[in-house]
Amino acid sequence: MRRIDVRLAAGLSVLALVTGCGGQQGGAATDDTASEVTCEVTKETRVGIATGNATGVYYVVGNALAGQLSGTTGGKLTGTAAETGASVQNVEQLVGGQYDVAFSLFDTAVNAVQGKGSFTAPQPVEALARIYDNYTQVVVRNDSGITSVADMRGKRISTGSPKSGTEVIANRLLEAAGLDPAKDIRAQRLDLTKTVEGIKDGSVDGFFWSGGLPTGGLTDLFTTAGDSVKFVDISPLLPKMTALSPAYQPGTIGRDAYRTATDTPTIVVPNVLLVRKDLDANVACAITRTVFDKRDTLAQANPAARGISLETARKTDPVPLHRGADKALKDLGAN
Repeated sequence: MRRIDVRLAAGLSVLALVTGCGGQQGGAATDDTASEVTCEVTKETRVGIATGNATGVYYVVGNALAGQLSGTTGGKLTGTAAETGASVQNVEQLVGGQYDVAFSLFDTAVNAVQGKGSFTAPQPVEALARIYDNYTQVVVRNDSGITSVADMRGKRISTGSPKSGTEVIANRLLEAAGLDPAKDIRAQRLDLTKTVEGIKDGSVDGFFWSGGLPTGGLTDLFTTAGDSVKFVDISPLLPKMTALSPAYQPGTIGRDAYRTATDTPTIVVPNVLLVRKDLDANVACAITRTVFDKRDTLAQANPAARGISLETARKTDPVPLHRGADKALKDLGAN
């Protein structure tokens, strides 16, 4: 019996060690809510950042952010960005401890804190800041016969990676157009790279994408196959979308984004950076300060980051701001 107990104790010790490492978890300390927030990271800490598809803006900006953390914290805080399926998956894995920071569409973040949509219960997440906006980009092949979302009935449509914010928006737009996403289209749940490949080879008729401007995958598509594809104007569906959530707002994909002949009206959704509620406040503060102090550097990685602004940083309600982020934004002068 003693031998069994020793083995069990050893096994539990190993399990605790593995669990503490958390796979891709960065090992950021949990918050002491009684302590003062100084924004100083005093011990070596690594954070994992959940981004999105490799050809999307989340991934590019997330990698740029990860690369700036060390320089703004005297080498104490480092980051690693990872490719993911994006918003819904990011929230799930953030809560599960696999990552410490997550990019998310605002509508998904609201669902997370309210326990709605893809979430069966409120999730313990808070925001570091609202950042740049995502543009809903609906693209179809010219030979598909599609001129509106309603025309997608029976067509091969990529609705984005499983558990992505794009998929949430795609399904809502399809429903707003009177279609059942599970029955009325031939859904292809593909990441952006595979989606663009499918559009080029003719195996996909159209797709939804929610991302910053410009998104690398779409730049490639319009550069190499621009004569065979076009944007679809989804703005007529905005009233039904805003009835679902105030996160949906009017926007325009300018002709300069992908060198198209005309501007395209669309629907815009803000992005937020999320963390767990118990993330160390000084780590949260340091990350938030880096986002705004290094905005121009992030914009060099992708112009979408130019949309990061102190004027909108606090506009995350009903997603609460983390107390570390609140301190950073006060220091930076955000209203």
